[in-house]
Amino acid sequence: MVHPNPDAGGAGSPLIEFRTLSKIYGTGTAAVAALRGVDLTIDAGEFVAFMGPSGSGKSTAMNILGCLDVPSAGSYRFSGTAVETLDRDARATLRRHYLGFVFQGFNLLARTSALENVELPLLYRRVGPRERHQRAAEALATVGLTGWETHTPNELSGGQQQRVAIARALVSLPTVLLADEPTGNLDTVRSHDIMHLLRDLNQTRGITVVMVTHEAEMAAYASRILSFRDGQLESSAAARGA
Repeated sequence: MVHPNPDAGGAGSPLIEFRTLSKIYGTGTAAVAALRGVDLTIDAGEFVAFMGPSGSGKSTAMNILGCLDVPSAGSYRFSGTAVETLDRDARATLRRHYLGFVFQGFNLLARTSALENVELPLLYRRVGPRERHQRAAEALATVGLTGWETHTPNELSGGQQQRVAIARALVSLPTVLLADEPTGNLDTVRSHDIMHLLRDLNQTRGITVVMVTHEAEMAAYASRILSFRDGQLESSAAARGA
């Protein structure tokens, strides 16, 4: 496989690039163009928000970024590697080593402690128990959950559950954090708490953050907003800041 260079994205070379990228679902008269010739670039260390109405293509773009889907045409380059040329196993390796995921629904194992939930990505990478425990505890500390390691999800608030999910995404030391509606199940106060955390991780650790959101108030935490409509990138503009 071709291994991406995690140091790419500097000196004018984008970390992430779509070149006339399209995604079509179905065939013939049933074909639906979810993305139509999208060009975009994201530099290392950016915090970017994808916005747009339902069906605009923003979630499809996120799925392709996360190697959960592949384009029908065009190119997706990650650190200079043409991802669309990689086979399934190579895409899974890229996803496992370079990308962290945070979802609206938290996706935590219900009967498993916070520490064990955070350890899961390291278990899949066959990291030894002692190192797993240490790195998971450090990730929970990063998101402000020291002392909550043994609690299961039903013993945590929604905001705390999302923090566990963010710690799980961070434990593998990803280059890019992909957040899909990360505040969608949270109240206003906890939503802002999570957004402050994501912005802090971006600014203090240099993690590239790409977020899908319907909420302009949450998108304002990003440095740049990419607006999608009808499968095309309608605009790219600096966020106003929160």
